[in-house]
Amino acid sequence: MKKWYAVIGDPISHSMSPRMHCQWFSDLEIDATYIPVYVKKENLYDTVQSLKLLGASGWNITIPHKEAILPLLDHIDASAERMGAVNTVVVEDDGSLTGYNTDGIGFVNSLEEAMGSHLKDAPILLIGAGGAARGIAFALKNSGYTNISCSNRTVTSAERLIGDINGQRALSLEQAEDELSDFHVIIQTTPAGMITAQLDKPMSLKNLTSSAIVADIVYNPLLTPFLAEAKDRGARCLNGVGMFVHQGAYSFEKWTNRKPDTKQMIEQVEQILGGPHVNR
Repeated sequence: MKKWYAVIGDPISHSMSPRMHCQWFSDLEIDATYIPVYVKKENLYDTVQSLKLLGASGWNITIPHKEAILPLLDHIDASAERMGAVNTVVVEDDGSLTGYNTDGIGFVNSLEEAMGSHLKDAPILLIGAGGAARGIAFALKNSGYTNISCSNRTVTSAERLIGDINGQRALSLEQAEDELSDFHVIIQTTPAGMITAQLDKPMSLKNLTSSAIVADIVYNPLLTPFLAEAKDRGARCLNGVGMFVHQGAYSFEKWTNRKPDTKQMIEQVEQILGGPHVNR
């Protein structure tokens, strides 16, 4: 019987996950498919029940459901539980649901693949404190990065995240904008700049140093307004293509026990979206 998987979120029309996973299924001769499902916040519970009832074998979760889905799962991987966010669900043989977070390790792989692994002690600023930021923060910490701060519109959320990872500082967006020159790596984790988003960027980069590395987890478009400004100011830039592919590969492996070709997929996504995902 053909298996099927999904990605749920709001918005969802921009997602390239169906194309990516279906390509991997084809490459590895796995009889399965993958579909996008638009889900509003108030419909999350009903959607999870429907996915189970209709026989989905697993699904990905994107904005804004990565934290809200936790109480709807039967089991949560220990690292995802510490992160407080899930982006991958596996339907077990007994029908129970297990949640994982592959966002964080996907981002770390992408960062080190593009920029090297010499940034462990560099001062890092996370912009945003939602599910994606939490996954990235914990993965950075677990990978040996020691100097992580967080800025968010709601400072209490940034404080909570910094407390959870024993990080450095929690700042308002205004503080972070004023003190941006203090940070060597800036990671933008909010939906700002996404083709479906209303906000172009979360803050100005007027105080950015040209030696900084600026990453944006948005992959569509490749060059968000945030990255465009960083590029104009001479920074090295990394968008979300690498993270998108690597986190998807970890999800794929949890569902199928097979490892897909990430290098080829990164090249394909770059070609589809119109350019390279890293500016050195």
